[in-house]
Amino acid sequence: MGHNAARSMSDPALIALSLCGALAGAGLGLLPGLHVYNVAGALLLFAAASPDALPPEALGMLMIGLVVGWAMTSALPTVFLFAPDDAGAGAILPATRALLLGRGAEASLLIGAGSLAALVALVALAPLLDGLFRPLRAILQEHTPWMLCAVIAFLLLGEWPRVEATPGASPARRLARAWAYLGAGLLTFVLSGLIGFALMTRSPIPAEAAFQNLMPAFVGLFALPGLIQIATFGRRIPAQQWPTGLPITPALWARATLTGLAGGLFAAFVPVISGGIGGLLAGHASAERDERAFLISQGASKIVYYVGSLLLLFIPGLSLTRGGMAWMLSSLYIPHGWRAFALSVAAAALGGALSFWVLLLCARALSRIAHTVNPIAVAALAAALSLAMVAAFTGPAGLLVALAATPVGLIPVFVGGRRLNTLGVVLLPITLNAVGLGPWLARLLGLA
Repeated sequence: MGHNAARSMSDPALIALSLCGALAGAGLGLLPGLHVYNVAGALLLFAAASPDALPPEALGMLMIGLVVGWAMTSALPTVFLFAPDDAGAGAILPATRALLLGRGAEASLLIGAGSLAALVALVALAPLLDGLFRPLRAILQEHTPWMLCAVIAFLLLGEWPRVEATPGASPARRLARAWAYLGAGLLTFVLSGLIGFALMTRSPIPAEAAFQNLMPAFVGLFALPGLIQIATFGRRIPAQQWPTGLPITPALWARATLTGLAGGLFAAFVPVISGGIGGLLAGHASAERDERAFLISQGASKIVYYVGSLLLLFIPGLSLTRGGMAWMLSSLYIPHGWRAFALSVAAAALGGALSFWVLLLCARALSRIAHTVNPIAVAALAAALSLAMVAAFTGPAGLLVALAATPVGLIPVFVGGRRLNTLGVVLLPITLNAVGLGPWLARLLGLA
């Protein structure tokens, strides 16, 4: 009945709905600590309770718009407020450095330029996705466990001790200082992984909030630590300049976009890998060291990961479920036929163009007012809003999870290690289950 009701909506009406979703998603991207999946989960609960109000195909188009708009503008809190999400944590140092030099708008536009170019490339590649991923899935599906192990090994082994050499220090002291940084990265990964394992094995989150199971952990690991850092050490942001042009050549833009595109497609195809990790892997593969190119590739990887993983669900006959949005949507709607796929690609293209204009307008506005705002007050307000959303969506149990995860997220902020190590929250438990060690660890921890 839902499918027939959806067919009563014309194609232009479905596209218009996706554009409304893109505007809403672009607005959500401006709110630090709020992930698009949180709102998507609430929408899915509403759609499940009122199928006639929001038919399945209409829900799918709305979700595409939401994820495109959010992925395009969510870089702005990362740049102007140091509040990253799981896919933006890698870009925070170059973006913050640019902000403190008065070039926050430039950093935002570089990320946006990468996102827009990668989205254009993804749309152009859309007709080839079926021919690309169908044989890849057949070949690689049984190799996923060791691939995940290799990604974890690369993430941890890729750390480098970032400590200044102390004149006259003994070799033992230098080694200890180096391993203090490296050990912090390992500790962050293991502790965040244990939090994720507990949530996926025996979650305290109420069953009616199952769509938001990992939301409290992500808020505690990503959003709150950056906001606490600002509240502790924050100072007024220097006056920002609006760039008259971006300091990139077409060749640099193309190379960085292709790097991010490759990383995003890898992340969209391989389970659990996020856009941030995909961008990291692609950056190392291409030996990219230019910070401008790095920001472009991060924007490209992020939008290709979020949008590409959802588009894979719409490919007829493939229906590859990757990424949180596809997993949630597939519980109520499985697309059928090339018409749905063509509409999804059109919605992604048009929604991306619309949300890019929102990015430009908001970046200009933020660059004008950022230096007038008290960052400590903004961080405190954003932290309060984040905790309020956690409590509203997941109740007291979710609030406790967020508060328990926050000290783990603070380790890379105050001690060292990549913030991407906090992605152990999903990497470790799913990898352990993939290699068959999950039940053993659950019994060891008393979770079984």
